[in-house]
Amino acid sequence: MGTQLRASYFHHNVCSNIPTLASTPAATSLHSYSSFILSKLNDPLNRNKGLVLERSLDFTFNKERNVVTRGRIGTRKSFGHGIVASSNMAAPLWDNWKPQKASSDPSLSDILWPSAGAFAAMAILGKMDQMLAPKGLSMTIAPLGAVCAVLFATPSTAAARKYNVFMAQIGCAAIGVMAFSIFGPGWLARSAGLAAAIAFMIYTRSTHPPAASLPLLFIDGVKLHRLNFWYALFPGAAGCIILCLIQEVVSYLKENLKF
Repeated sequence: MGTQLRASYFHHNVCSNIPTLASTPAATSLHSYSSFILSKLNDPLNRNKGLVLERSLDFTFNKERNVVTRGRIGTRKSFGHGIVASSNMAAPLWDNWKPQKASSDPSLSDILWPSAGAFAAMAILGKMDQMLAPKGLSMTIAPLGAVCAVLFATPSTAAARKYNVFMAQIGCAAIGVMAFSIFGPGWLARSAGLAAAIAFMIYTRSTHPPAASLPLLFIDGVKLHRLNFWYALFPGAAGCIILCLIQEVVSYLKENLKF
């Protein structure tokens, strides 16, 4: 009932007195139209009545800029004393399913040098694996592949910062060792280790996604258990030293040898 009374008040006191654009010259019609609407909407009596804008009224009132424009934006709805216009724009949810907009397409050098850097990194780590094989050690672990993607493909992101890389690698690896020592192998150790690793990266502001897999790798990797807390430095942190050196070379080549 209150909404109907407010709509009736607005219709009889404002809408009925709106000048028709057809009766005014073309050059001054919109100015007269806007001036009349603003005078009514800025009137304290009208504002206190919680005016309801009917669909038949073809104008839009911008309260912040205090202007009136012609044409409808969408269906107007009344919420308290304000008027909200719904738009026909796509929901932001669908933006996550689209590729990120870029000013230009990547050049051939932007694709080749990071890929070549990843190849060189795995080749060097593989050669080191051959040297460490008699001792039963290995440098090549799956998380280092994700580190290559971060360092070579997205070097300007926060995850590629050297502080993030080494703080997260060392901290999350140590957390994996502690989780295994407390809970033993199984789902509880994996869950607690991953949760603690994420909390650690957030607290230390060293978010580095590849490091979150280190606790899981240690808990499920029987060959790694004998490393104990040395796992915090090897192979994750030690491998990242090599990857960061290669990243510097890749960055130089991308900047100076473009094609």
